[in-house]
Amino acid sequence: PRPFRQSYSSEHLVVAIPSVLLVMRPSRYKEYYSISVCFPHRALSFLGMSMCLALMFISSWYYAIVAMCIAGMIYKYIEYQGAEKEWGDGIRGLSLSAARYSLLRLEHGPPHTKNWRPQVLVLLKLDEDLHVKYPRLLTFVSQLKAGKGLTIVGSVIQGQFLDSYGETQASEQAVKNMMEIERVKGFCQVVVASKVREGIAHLIQSCGLGGMKHNTVVMGWPYGWRQSEDPRAWKTFIHTVRCTTAAHLALMVPKNVSFYPSNHERFTEGTIDVWWIVHDGGMLMLLPFLLKQHKVWRKCKMRIFTVAQMDDNSIQMKKDLATFLYQLRIEAEVEVVEMHDSDISAYTYERTLMMEQRSQMLRQMRLSSAEREREAQLVKDRHSLIRMGSLYSDEEEEVVEPVADKIQMTWTKEKYEAERRNRNNAPENFRELMSLKP
Repeated sequence: PRPFRQSYSSEHLVVAIPSVLLVMRPSRYKEYYSISVCFPHRALSFLGMSMCLALMFISSWYYAIVAMCIAGMIYKYIEYQGAEKEWGDGIRGLSLSAARYSLLRLEHGPPHTKNWRPQVLVLLKLDEDLHVKYPRLLTFVSQLKAGKGLTIVGSVIQGQFLDSYGETQASEQAVKNMMEIERVKGFCQVVVASKVREGIAHLIQSCGLGGMKHNTVVMGWPYGWRQSEDPRAWKTFIHTVRCTTAAHLALMVPKNVSFYPSNHERFTEGTIDVWWIVHDGGMLMLLPFLLKQHKVWRKCKMRIFTVAQMDDNSIQMKKDLATFLYQLRIEAEVEVVEMHDSDISAYTYERTLMMEQRSQMLRQMRLSSAEREREAQLVKDRHSLIRMGSLYSDEEEEVVEPVADKIQMTWTKEKYEAERRNRNNAPENFRELMSLKP
């Protein structure tokens, strides 16, 4: 009869799965069931299961489907009740084996460009009662993760691990509850560190496993840092930005996240405006595209603005950008905004001039390419050490009045006019250097 064939196929499957997972050899079943029969190889077990299933469908396919549905419902009922099983869970073992196999396969190389998606590490801040301070940050991530992918929610508790273990467990449970409320499917990790900056650095370095590691860090904007007398808020923010940059990760800093829509709201109209920066690649286009996959933003239109200079061909630029979006299968309106050179970025002009002057100085020193790179790296490292020393100084700093004759990196209107007058009086060869576009 068909129920017996179903029973036989289940028995063969029970024998085969532990043998495949190398958890328990079939010969060891004699210790549990007091059976003196020697079990066959796992290949024969799969063959016996296949033959039983084939006979079930040959004799009567609809009764076979009914029998399999009943067996599946019985299994799900036992799983839902959480019955204690001393022989283990074969399906869970299969899941662990498949996860291990997939993680090992992901180690072979970087993902293809078409398969790239933001794998997010969310840095949450907890209040004094160990509650999530900005839950809308999780709401934003849940709407962004309609494109699927990995989500890790991390937080830092300041203190010593031996003294704060219970506090860590309570914090993890609070974060998991908030993740369940905001429908965020991912993992949670709370670490204890003597300083918040150190804990954030540990999270950025160690979160994830194998190929399932984050490539994007999401953190909130430090509100009230101007009014606060404690400099640790903005120092922690700057330190996180530096750590993210050093790890070659993308960084998202949502501002005014408390005003973001919840998962229950629906926008029937509106636009998502993107001011595209060319050297940022396509991530600024990918993020609003992923947001539009969520039902909250689905009916919003997407507009992409790009900046052009007055002497650029804005019509051709608009056509090229529209073609690029069509190839990416992104529906968006393209707008090209023409601006003067001085309006685009005077600071960019200043940085370009400094880079050109440094390159010319290194060429005059007649160094090789490797020596020039080493010299430039030494200058950069020396500047980084100076900044790190000022960043990590926790002692009270003396307020120093600004000195007028010091170099100011702020590009004011007076400095710009003075630079233009100097450009007109400069020699011809140096004038070409000054006329470089950013």
